[in-house]
Amino acid sequence: MTDSAASPSRARRFFVSQPDEYDLDNKYTEAALERHKREGLELAVRARWVAMGLTGILLIFLNPQWEVLWYHFILLLICANGWLIQRAGRVGQSRIELLLIFVDLLIMTLGMIVPNPFSDDVRPLATQYRFDNFQYFFIILAAGTLAYSWRTVVAIGSWTAMMWTVGWVIAWWVSTPFPELGARIHTALEGYPDLQVMLDPNSFMVPQRVQQVIVFIMVAVTLGLSMRRLNRLLLSNAGLERERANLSRYFSPNVVEELSQNDDPLKQVRKENVAVLFIDIVGFTKYAAGRDPYDVIEVLRGFHARMEREVFRHHGTLDKYLGDGLMATFGTPVTTPLDARNALSCARAMADVVDQWNLDRRRAGEPEIHIGIGVHYGAVVLGDIGANRLEFAVIGDAVNVAAKLEALTREVHARIVISDAVRLQVMQEDPKAEPLMAGFAPLKAQAVRGIATPMDVWVAGAEGLPPGAPSS
Repeated sequence: MTDSAASPSRARRFFVSQPDEYDLDNKYTEAALERHKREGLELAVRARWVAMGLTGILLIFLNPQWEVLWYHFILLLICANGWLIQRAGRVGQSRIELLLIFVDLLIMTLGMIVPNPFSDDVRPLATQYRFDNFQYFFIILAAGTLAYSWRTVVAIGSWTAMMWTVGWVIAWWVSTPFPELGARIHTALEGYPDLQVMLDPNSFMVPQRVQQVIVFIMVAVTLGLSMRRLNRLLLSNAGLERERANLSRYFSPNVVEELSQNDDPLKQVRKENVAVLFIDIVGFTKYAAGRDPYDVIEVLRGFHARMEREVFRHHGTLDKYLGDGLMATFGTPVTTPLDARNALSCARAMADVVDQWNLDRRRAGEPEIHIGIGVHYGAVVLGDIGANRLEFAVIGDAVNVAAKLEALTREVHARIVISDAVRLQVMQEDPKAEPLMAGFAPLKAQAVRGIATPMDVWVAGAEGLPPGAPSS
């Protein structure tokens, strides 16, 4: 969608009050514009080829003589130039593209105004303007709306009007009139001055020529305004894509889709049963001591990226990063029938991903990473908190219990600790989910630090932690 078309100063003053401003530094806007430009150019070239093909057939019908091949040659030039425009077109200013558009219009103008060199037609030059060949310029103008900015569309209209006007004025200046034909028309239609002018073969019918270019410019300006409105809608859509991309940093794709189609605001506080997962790196403080801070940051980035991917893959929501860990929820902001199952599957997948990562780290001579995961299912309160800067919050005992279960992994030397509430909910959601509990061992009436009442919990992956592993 090129923006560099230099329309006449009058048209520029007409539109300067509301200039287009494209934030090409924004990758989503730039990508949307580039995609629109590419698609538009492809459509414009295809439309041009189809239109030129149909025009070629129409010309054979209108003039079934060999001399029509001259006009077919002009049509081929226009098709070839359209292909060049497609190759040169890009977002932003492109002088080559503008030059090719100008050449496009010049070919059209010369093809219509210059006499056919293969024709032995002896009619006055002015008579060919009676065939209304100017209407074929509307094909080029219409195709331009598929690929170009509003400025370029207006420029096409202005350039066409200028070339066509200059062309017929030159033709009028150099043409050889046939006075005897004009005299006969005037004699035959004596007393009918309007018909004499209309049927005079030497008349270029100046009012009609002026009418053509004025109507064409009016159509071009109207289409330009429509294109400008379309561009604004395109940029608005690019903004929506950016917002969806920002949402996707926190929510899984299916939740983003739900949010984008949901009219109910998140700020409506409500209570729901959801699954909460906490994970962090065990002994990370000891691991980071004495290491280069950049290396430590790279490890954290690698860890967060892998864990975040599993959260989203299992339809969870990334609630927040917690230094060397993170908190994820399953069932927010919209509950699903498989929230507990998804949380448990995610916990197991996280452990498998860390195992694979540790395999790569051992090969590279790097120390292994040990993790602790706690999962609980229970009631929480959901809603936006904050005044000017809002944050979607998940608050409640279920969050506190999940965090305590994650801390419990150090005491019981396990990688994953889940509450019995998670197991019961998983079996209720999917009776065939028993394999997900494979490898879990029960701990009845387990005391959990910070929880007044002992809990029934299930632990797995005890081999994944070294004895007496310190907390982070």
